[in-house]
Amino acid sequence: MANQSLFASLTAKVWLRADAVNQAGGVAYTYGPEAKLAQLAATGTLADGFYAGAEAQLADVLAAAQAVSPEFVAKAAAYARKSGAMKDMPALLTAYLTVADPDLAVPVFKRVIDNGRMLRNFVQIMRSGQVGRTSLGTRPKRLVKAWLEQASMARLMQAATGTSPSLADVVKMVHPSPADAERRAFYGWLIGKPYDVAALPAQIAAFEAWKRAPSSDLPDVPFEWLTAFPLSEEQWGVLAGRMGWQALRMNLNTLARHGAFGVAGVTEAVAAKLADADTIARVRPMPYQLMMALGQVGDGVPLAVQAALESALEASLASVPKLEGSVVVCPDVSGSMGWSATGYRKGATSKVRCIDIAALVAAAVLRQNRDARVIPFECDVVKLKLDPHARVAVNAAKLAGVGGGGTNVSAPLALLNKERAQVDVVVIVSDNESWVDPSRGGATATMAEWNKLKARNPGAKLICIDITPGTTTQAKSRADIMNIGGFTDAVFDGMARFASGQTRDWVEIVQNTEV
Repeated sequence: MANQSLFASLTAKVWLRADAVNQAGGVAYTYGPEAKLAQLAATGTLADGFYAGAEAQLADVLAAAQAVSPEFVAKAAAYARKSGAMKDMPALLTAYLTVADPDLAVPVFKRVIDNGRMLRNFVQIMRSGQVGRTSLGTRPKRLVKAWLEQASMARLMQAATGTSPSLADVVKMVHPSPADAERRAFYGWLIGKPYDVAALPAQIAAFEAWKRAPSSDLPDVPFEWLTAFPLSEEQWGVLAGRMGWQALRMNLNTLARHGAFGVAGVTEAVAAKLADADTIARVRPMPYQLMMALGQVGDGVPLAVQAALESALEASLASVPKLEGSVVVCPDVSGSMGWSATGYRKGATSKVRCIDIAALVAAAVLRQNRDARVIPFECDVVKLKLDPHARVAVNAAKLAGVGGGGTNVSAPLALLNKERAQVDVVVIVSDNESWVDPSRGGATATMAEWNKLKARNPGAKLICIDITPGTTTQAKSRADIMNIGGFTDAVFDGMARFASGQTRDWVEIVQNTEV
């Protein structure tokens, strides 16, 4: 008899033999170098996850960056920041480029390092030695110095909030040249050196005077500078009006705890700001942030403010495109999906779980595709009926309330094959660490079941959304299969473009990013 491993059947060849073992111990496919970096750039948070620790993620990112061209690293950094709203990962890739391609690092720095938080991230990573140097170096130092010299005073004051390193630490490292007496006085005040009091920016001078003799009139400085002082309910109400949209969303319980909503007009003003469509379009809050804000507001937050948050959630999903044809969305509700979506890191662990994001994606797709079918899964499919006309938050909470068990990504596909269902688009939202389903003919069970489904539905497309950083997938990318990472509105746009044939894969989307 001929050697069966050498002379495999045509079906086995089509199924494509798995070439990796994932972090959960299941068979899987490795991403190509560019796809791997794109995946990690848009989902990686450099924190401890359910399957992999921060150190392992860091090693994977740097290895992926070394395996592709600096140009693609630059595009991945820009995509991760501008479309994915990531922080640590684009700063890391920018730092990597200062060693791999110093010339290219210059435009990437200008595009990615767009606020004080990102500047501090970049400096911290550079000094850590993880990208091959323990100091800023000549050109990066010039870039940081130029950022400080070109930033407005308002931007510098906002950047002065935060530590490790603080803005004062950064100023001491690069010694920016003050353009005028005001800037010179500000730097002196910031780093604790002698300065001309008369030349201080008016806001900081007012802040120093207020600290010496606190009054009801609060100085116009970043609200974080004031919260350490004992403030009245009226003063907390003033701070509510000064907070930016995101800060307001994150501090509702704090405002309630300090009595701000008991001040006349504050509730109405906060609600109006949170629900303002123009502001939401400018700020571009992540839908999952709004869903979690809704779930975390305490009893002291007025119903009008809670209703405004819900309006903001609906508005944030208004741009989710409709997928044509028969759509099936499959959220993973297994035990590992109860892990924090951004991983665990001391003092910076998000309460948003992977299952919350999967539930929200499913609810959002259902909102735009009323006839879409939702098939949650863990070891097997989970029977759960959702109302397509219900509020997004209601359906998302219902899905997030399910959970537990192992991960079997092929389960919903197996059900569709058992039913001989006719489908056009299948969306799987998971952490992608399937291990319950066995391999078949050398392929993953997901790939085997998808090929069966394709035999009945030649035009069908599979979109696999991975919401945690990883280097493997259950379905190999090809013309009918797209692997995409992240959980911002960019994911919805990528889904629609792939489903309609406008793009071949996610790597192409990243490749088209401007630097």
